[in-house]
Amino acid sequence: MGSKIYVGGLPYSATEQELSDLFGRHGSVASARIITDKFTGQSRGFGFVEMSSDAEAQAAVAALNGAEMGGRTLTVNEARPQEPRTGGGGFGGGGGRGGAGGGKRDRY
Repeated sequence: MGSKIYVGGLPYSATEQELSDLFGRHGSVASARIITDKFTGQSRGFGFVEMSSDAEAQAAVAALNGAEMGGRTLTVNEARPQEPRTGGGGFGGGGGRGGAGGGKRDRY
């Protein structure tokens, strides 16, 4: 098991300090990060905690998976590596209207 932990079901009001304190009861926390929406800055309800050792990470997962925080049930498990993102998004190629310089002169 790696020392990076996924934490889901976080209250939207939770702070990174609260997350760090919660996991700090089970070992040394190297980092705690809550993921936020890039447009609004609001919490997305999940985050990641990195513990100093695998043993501490395992202890934290065992103790906190299914625990409650701010009235919500936490999902705590080993973080999986991020999947490579496929292109997607944006607009497909071409498909424009009219030919070169298709301005108003071609309409009537």
